[in-house]
Amino acid sequence: MTTFERGRRLQVVLEGMGRLGEAMVEVDGKPVFVFGGIPGEEVELEVIREHRHYVAAKVVKVDSASSFRIEPECKYFGLCTGCQWQHIGYQHQLELKRLAVEDALRRVGGILEVQVLPTLPSPNQLGYRNHARFTVGRREGVLGFVNRETRRFIEIDECLLMAPWINEALGKLKGHCSETSQVAIRYGSQSGDWLIQPTLSDPGVPFPTGQKNYLEMVRGVDFKVSSPAFFQVNIPQLERMVDLLRDALSLSGDETLVDAYAGVGTFASLLAPFAGKVIAIEESAAAISDAYENIALRDNVSIMKGKTENVLTDLQEMVDCIVLDPPRSGCQLEALSAVAKLAPRKVAYVSCDPQTLARDLKILTQGPYQIESVQPLDMFPQTHHVECLATLRLKTGHPITLASSSPRRIDILNDAGIPFNVIWPEGDEDLPGGRPEDHVQILALNKATQVAATLNRGLVIAGDTVVVDGSTVLGKPADQEAALSMLAGLRGKLHHVITGVAVVDATTMESTTGVKTSWVRMRNYTDKEARTFVESGEALDKAGAYAVQDELFHPAEYVEGCYFNVVGLPLCLTVDLLRQMGADVSEVTLPQGCTVVESRGQS
Repeated sequence: MTTFERGRRLQVVLEGMGRLGEAMVEVDGKPVFVFGGIPGEEVELEVIREHRHYVAAKVVKVDSASSFRIEPECKYFGLCTGCQWQHIGYQHQLELKRLAVEDALRRVGGILEVQVLPTLPSPNQLGYRNHARFTVGRREGVLGFVNRETRRFIEIDECLLMAPWINEALGKLKGHCSETSQVAIRYGSQSGDWLIQPTLSDPGVPFPTGQKNYLEMVRGVDFKVSSPAFFQVNIPQLERMVDLLRDALSLSGDETLVDAYAGVGTFASLLAPFAGKVIAIEESAAAISDAYENIALRDNVSIMKGKTENVLTDLQEMVDCIVLDPPRSGCQLEALSAVAKLAPRKVAYVSCDPQTLARDLKILTQGPYQIESVQPLDMFPQTHHVECLATLRLKTGHPITLASSSPRRIDILNDAGIPFNVIWPEGDEDLPGGRPEDHVQILALNKATQVAATLNRGLVIAGDTVVVDGSTVLGKPADQEAALSMLAGLRGKLHHVITGVAVVDATTMESTTGVKTSWVRMRNYTDKEARTFVESGEALDKAGAYAVQDELFHPAEYVEGCYFNVVGLPLCLTVDLLRQMGADVSEVTLPQGCTVVESRGQS
């Protein structure tokens, strides 16, 4: 068994790339992450530290070099761990980032059939960062970084990733920062404005410090950015991302667009000229304060304060497109559920973490969305970090709306995993004359058509159920006495339950209907049992005054045919009608015995 004491050297062939940018190899069943390596190389490594579940190491000698290996430009490479990939040729860096996204989609999201596009290269491979955070050394206020594994302070006089102005400021601040432990510098390369925090009182500091905010400029648009607020560090690549977003969302100028996790309003402001209305959602008070100034000239942008998941859940707007740009931790499940309910035609998901992106895409694609494209962008050259823009569109036939107030129908669709919205239809449910098989379809179609007329896209489902006892058609009881009378008449007998289902296309108003029949043998329940159930209030909104699924009353001895038909919505028929109208319901699994469609009609 290999031991991993600090300083031990091992000869290995590197096998893959880890999540934090180090090459990796497994030694005696334990993963070893090797800074400075490239998969496929034969190297001599030196152990830095053994952790509980892995070993950190570094390359000290390359015996068989990869063709992708180059000489790092930075003299601090290896001492400072801020750049993980300066020893790798840039084109291969781009491919490694594409592979990282592809791996996360497959491993975390179970997404196998989506092609990840080639990583979009950064216009600048060095000198691109507008933001630096330096650690102040104990000796004479020098500035530098801390090695991630050894935790040793590395004094530096420049960082090749930073904008030149930041490196100039670094040199002028050297020796004048001993009053603090960290110094943050932000610089707008197009505005010439800067922010240095905290306020430095040393008289040797040659420029103002302690600014509460500074000015960034993107595509000629000014953005006020406060000290704690997030802003992209690579402005030229940000500008390319805005172009990608505009194309991905197919903006024509009329859409209602939601910018979720809006921050200081970057995407909201830059996309506003191409949309009809923009709603920016942000929780941070500091970011919102900046955003109000940044959208001051955009009269079609409004800001809603709160957690994205809460605001989206309560939003009453008809949304056409949404941009999701969450923190590294990704979206809350409630936010993704709200997106599925709102059902905008396009979703653009901007992510800086392939793992959480894959997790959230899995959830969205289990709902009404399918992935249109996955585009990695290199926002952070020389590092393992990768930004990604995933574009999704509604599956065919979505969004789906249930025209019903019935909690049973809502539960049936939820349990089937069909994403849908709910709109209550208005009007009565009086039973017309004629065959019950006909009138349940007529009533269902009336409900679906009424709701579809209020929408502009998607499919609307409605159902209507009656109980037939001999030649008597039973709808919902008018009061408790009527309910007791119905239950007394059904006791110990065989009757049948008929449900009509209608699906209407809200765009074309085309429709299809179907009907399902099941047979129910009621048990010989007592008058007391029936009265207890009726007095619970559960009987009045149910055809025949009973709920076959009620565990306390359990009125039925057995059911022949589709059980869900008796509950109130035959899932087998509903899925068939949705499929007939073009909806993608391929991931819906029908319960055993719920497979037979009796009849349907289309108009």
